[in-house]
Amino acid sequence: MRSVVESLVARTAFPFAMTAAVGGAIVWMNRGGAPDLVAGVVILLSYLWIALLERLVPLHDEWLRSHGDLGADIGLGLTNAVVNSIGQPLAIAVAVGLATWLSTEYGTQLWPDQWPILVQLVMALLLGELVEYSVHRAMHEVPFLWRFHAPHHSCERLYWLNALRFHPLDILAVGPGKLIPLVMLGADGPVIALVGIFSAVHGVYQHANLPCRLGPLNWIFSMAELHRWHHSPVVKEANHNYGGNLIFWDVVFGTRWLPEDRESPVHIGIGDLPNFPRDYASLLAAPFRWRTLVSRAGPTA
Repeated sequence: MRSVVESLVARTAFPFAMTAAVGGAIVWMNRGGAPDLVAGVVILLSYLWIALLERLVPLHDEWLRSHGDLGADIGLGLTNAVVNSIGQPLAIAVAVGLATWLSTEYGTQLWPDQWPILVQLVMALLLGELVEYSVHRAMHEVPFLWRFHAPHHSCERLYWLNALRFHPLDILAVGPGKLIPLVMLGADGPVIALVGIFSAVHGVYQHANLPCRLGPLNWIFSMAELHRWHHSPVVKEANHNYGGNLIFWDVVFGTRWLPEDRESPVHIGIGDLPNFPRDYASLLAAPFRWRTLVSRAGPTA
């Protein structure tokens, strides 16, 4: 019976949740719901549902128990919620200023706001993903930037809270940053809200301890089967699959990777830094005391 349930969850849970979240949000906003309120409620319900689902149908039982990471993950999640609440309005304010300039220069709004909302969402995701892909890849390939992204990769298991396990400067560069070109071109509140909902629901599934099996959809979404390889402790394996939501730009730039001859690793983390600090304060301080951290977190520490 459990195998039947696992198979059902593996193939339908993500498509169902995303359809329900995006579809429900569109219906609610069409009925007058404020975009910010709709996004907040839908995202919260999605997180609670996935946290429960992990307990019922986990991919790896050992990923259910805390690895000394729960307190830090909660702390980073709450910190990043505050950072986003400040950073996002600032990013949008900058974008509105740029949008005004573009409108003055070209005499019209460039965003096709008369198109169907789902078409606008696809366009927004593709454009926002180009920003996220570029920043994410740079954080892996530029040593100075890696120190800000390393706390995310230092986790030793994947579960729903990992979607919030980022250094605040990391989340600030990616989250609000990818909204700037969208608002600059004239995307309105409902589109921005849908991008936020899609990103949040996808992100929590991407890191969830669930047996996701998407088959051909792995050529569209940057989902868990791909993302688990991104968390491999082997650098040459981890430096792939940079897409936050869509795998499109990885396909374009040749960084999509999904081996068919073996399963993704159960033991994850930063192979060169097995003793990376686990507590909240140390993760926040990590980028600013990198040389000391590296000397202590290496395999000989």
